Amino acid sequence: MEASFMETKEVLVALAAIAQESRLAIFRLLVQIGPDGMAATKIAEQLDIAPSSLSFHLKELTHARLIVSRSEGRYVIYSADVGVMNGLIGYLTENCCGGIPCGPAGCDTPPTST
Repeated sequence: MEASFMETKEVLVALAAIAQESRLAIFRLLVQIGPDGMAATKIAEQLDIAPSSLSFHLKELTHARLIVSRSEGRYVIYSADVGVMNGLIGYLTENCCGGIPCGPAGCDTPPTST
């Protein structure tokens, strides 16, 4: 999947995957760790998630293509797929501010109250 383009169905799968507290915490941790990634055992320790639950959450995030895994010896290392993350952000912010480029802080227009 290209970093710059995601289909609506892919976006929905990704958003559904991170719409759960443990999975969002796992994804954020892996984004913070960077491309070196982290072993599943260390993720479980860091976030205090039972290994059986962690396995389920990692499967969901992998299915959504938000994370990737690789084997290093007897360990499975997980890392965030930054290209997919950027594709998701790109999809969500496409045509932001009416197509006028805006900075990282967002548009200069005040938010509307709900």
